[in-house]
Amino acid sequence: MQSILRPSFKGSAQPEALPAMKQLTYAQALQQGMSQAMELDERVFLAGQLVDYKSGVFGTTGGLVEKFGAARVRDFPVAESVMTSTAIGAALGGMRPVLVHHRLDFMLYSMDAIVNWLSLWRFKSNGKASLPITIRAIVGKGWGQGPQHSKSLHAWFAHVPGLQVAMPVTPFDAKGLLLESIFGENPTIIIEHRALFSMTEDVPEVPYRVRFGRARIRRPGRDVTLVAIGAMVPIALKVAEQLTARSIDVEVLDPRTISPLDTDAICQSVMKTGRLVVADPAWKSFSVAAEVITAVSEKMGDRLRANPLRITLPDSHTPMSAPLEKAYYPDETTVVNAVTSWFRR
Repeated sequence: MQSILRPSFKGSAQPEALPAMKQLTYAQALQQGMSQAMELDERVFLAGQLVDYKSGVFGTTGGLVEKFGAARVRDFPVAESVMTSTAIGAALGGMRPVLVHHRLDFMLYSMDAIVNWLSLWRFKSNGKASLPITIRAIVGKGWGQGPQHSKSLHAWFAHVPGLQVAMPVTPFDAKGLLLESIFGENPTIIIEHRALFSMTEDVPEVPYRVRFGRARIRRPGRDVTLVAIGAMVPIALKVAEQLTARSIDVEVLDPRTISPLDTDAICQSVMKTGRLVVADPAWKSFSVAAEVITAVSEKMGDRLRANPLRITLPDSHTPMSAPLEKAYYPDETTVVNAVTSWFRR
């Protein structure tokens, strides 16, 4: 396990040794992180549709209203733009809001507030004022989600200066990046894939923070660097195991945050392997995959032993039917075959 980043905010535990760990799901880690943030600072509050229900938002907000009351766990009407604008006003008043969207698609109703106000406030104030707002946006696939409930738009938000964008894959990172965002000074969008919510891992019971812009190697390898983004990480790890049987040793690198993006870590890995594959759960054109490949090519293109490979979604909206949806999303077989064919050229 990576070293624990000790919290830098007031009132948190400062253990001399590794803290006690508990097996938590991704959803439980988010709930625990939110609860601890609210315990540590009374300025932290939660808002979103149905956040005060017993089960909460996919199990991530359950029990919070009973613990902290309706004033700090606020159900909100179906008015995403108003919710974001309300959070901006609250942040200017000294609060630290956390907003939750069941579907990233419908967060788009708040784009004006996010792009024209939230992202540029520190810039316009010459760094004298900040809006420490955390936005949790959930994306998923399956269940016939179709084109209006499954968009992966992380590249959109990463393109806007002033916004941080995180895509945690593990329960450890989900909690640590959430706390880092809540107690940081930059507006942050945390994109959570619904398929990860049942993943389990040992998570420290104390609060801790995972810093933005620090990638993590999930599996070392010598032949290929596979940069896997978000929900592609579990698939990439399974692919790497299968490719060992074909004598291809894959290093899997998880950026964890895409804004800021740890290009130094990516380049260090590619310097070793000489080959780069990027698996990005989004459309191919103008994607984070394209940015990763560009950054590597600009810094060390002459060191590449092969042209980079992108594994992404087709430039098409998500189909509704189950057979078409299955063909639309890359799976283990798709990635294994693509990497093998590319590597053997």
